[in-house]
Amino acid sequence: MTTPDALSRPSWRRRAVLAALGAAAGAPALAQFRVEISGVGATQIPIAIGRFRDEKLGGQPISEIVRADLERSGLFRAIEAPGVLDEGALPVMSEWKGRNVDALAVGSVSRLADGRFDVRHKLWDVVKGEDLGGQAYAVPSADLRLAAHRVADAIYEKLTGEKGVFSTRIAYVTRAAGRYTLRVTDADGEGGQVALASPEPIISPAWSPNGRELAYVSFETQKAVVWVQDISSGARRKVADFRGSNSAPAWSPDGGQIALTLSREGGSQLHLMDRSGGNVRRLTSSSAIDTEPVFSPDGRQIYFVSDRGGSPQVYRMGTGGGSPERVTFNGGYNISPAISPDGRSMAYITRQGGAFKLMVMDLGNGDVRALTDTSDDESPSFAPNGRLIIYATRSGGRDVLMTTTLDGRIKTRLLSSGLDVREPVWGPFGR
Repeated sequence: MTTPDALSRPSWRRRAVLAALGAAAGAPALAQFRVEISGVGATQIPIAIGRFRDEKLGGQPISEIVRADLERSGLFRAIEAPGVLDEGALPVMSEWKGRNVDALAVGSVSRLADGRFDVRHKLWDVVKGEDLGGQAYAVPSADLRLAAHRVADAIYEKLTGEKGVFSTRIAYVTRAAGRYTLRVTDADGEGGQVALASPEPIISPAWSPNGRELAYVSFETQKAVVWVQDISSGARRKVADFRGSNSAPAWSPDGGQIALTLSREGGSQLHLMDRSGGNVRRLTSSSAIDTEPVFSPDGRQIYFVSDRGGSPQVYRMGTGGGSPERVTFNGGYNISPAISPDGRSMAYITRQGGAFKLMVMDLGNGDVRALTDTSDDESPSFAPNGRLIIYATRSGGRDVLMTTTLDGRIKTRLLSSGLDVREPVWGPFGR
């Protein structure tokens, strides 16, 4: 059997696997990001986003946030929009057509009598000359970024017919000066809060389906213990503190169960428990190392990593147990499965020589393609609309977060200020 050391590498996600294999709130977030977008999409909607009238009142560049969100999706190409336009303006469509613009977004920001801000926007179909409507959001100053993300979501949905993910949240872990911090932020890595800070490692965060809780593994008691924490209140509870290692939590789609790896019986095996930590039952019984479980969207199957065939590969089995079926066959080392919301694709990490690469597989026909040109990728997680994947990698001597479109054409790097960033996981819709 492959040893835990042979499966591990000196990085956070592979240390998370190592932990599963049997090895031993509320403050403002300090990490600030800027977005670098690279690549060219095959088909993009050219859109002009005018500077919102009086957007400086709230201290947030609303139009820039909207523009960055839409570009990051890979489906839009921003066109320069000189001057200031608001939702009351009547654009001259011929002028915008001359700029090769298909859609135009305009808006304004104003301060209300109660101190809140009124953020308004309107969207135009330049090709047809149609007013596509708009929305207004009355928000406190702390939620101006969220309002901008909601504007981007509304534009995305109106022009693509699918829900946008810009107002959703991500969780990730930073490391600096020997301390680990679990953070919850907007989907672009900005804003948010510190959920937990510790001198000991924090790994494997996992969102509950309703977006109200995070499960994670903390080593604060000098061993791997699974906790569940309420995002709003910061209240948390232990759900797995058994003998040996407790690791790799994953929520069932209905939020009622947690799958995880326990070594309380001697080997690292998959188990299921109620969300409260009770009614623990074992799913796998083998001499292999079984870890990193993740549910299929319908809750009927669990994908996981096992070395039962001699090297780490992805398998799947029924939630109620049964004989595992091998899923990955390309390469001798495949870990960290993530299943798309529609259940059709699986992202995972493969080892190619000394490099670790992000891959995506069509679960219908087994086709596999590489998405990155980096060599130390980890922890893929799908956006809730299935159109983007967030992952961790190493670039420029630092641990950073990236997003990529499913064709790998458009990548966004979220650059933190002096912090190593790992363990990203994308939260669900709803906020």
